[in-house]
Amino acid sequence: MAPADRPVFDWAFAREVLPTLMDGLAVTVQATLLGMLLAVTLGLALALMRRARFQPMAWSAALLIEFVRSTPLLMQLFFLFYVLPVTGVQFSPLATGVLGLGVHYAAYCAEVYRAGLESVPRGQWEAALALNLGRWRTLRDIILPQAIPPVMPALGNYFVAMFKDTPLLSAITVVELLQASKIAGSATFRYTEPLTLVGLIFLALSLAAAWLVKKAGPGPAR
Repeated sequence: MAPADRPVFDWAFAREVLPTLMDGLAVTVQATLLGMLLAVTLGLALALMRRARFQPMAWSAALLIEFVRSTPLLMQLFFLFYVLPVTGVQFSPLATGVLGLGVHYAAYCAEVYRAGLESVPRGQWEAALALNLGRWRTLRDIILPQAIPPVMPALGNYFVAMFKDTPLLSAITVVELLQASKIAGSATFRYTEPLTLVGLIFLALSLAAAWLVKKAGPGPAR
């Protein structure tokens, strides 16, 4: 078929490239899930460090959070992939991508956690002190159960945002969903079908994730 006779969207070619896109989607989902796991864990640690009574620890956490939030994710990925190996520390492209996404979004999650922690009435801490409860037990059993549920929707929004930021990993040679579509298109110079499918996949999964975040949010106050 001559190029002029080709349809604008070739469904046969779309079906042909779909398995390649699914391989890329698996990498995208893996990077998102692992990156978010790192982000919510490290973010909570940073939030607690920022509220620590030991001022050098609090200042260090605040400096790290502001530095990460004030620099582009792409620059951070380049630093981890190209500069960090100079120091003798080197990871695979996917591990580097997970680390970059996790650290970047941990800074934002830390601020979300901090807002949740500050929303807990001061009287909760004072009551725990009056009962002679340790700081760690107070956090675990009293403060965090009240602070985390209200911020779950905000954390979920960052999960969706991270999913949409995974195409940046192609800059450090990770073959994620968008990069897989570019590779599939370069073989025949037909990019309409793979890029359209990628857009639809991102749209569908982002909407599904946003719906799940909304359903997982705290219920109405009683």
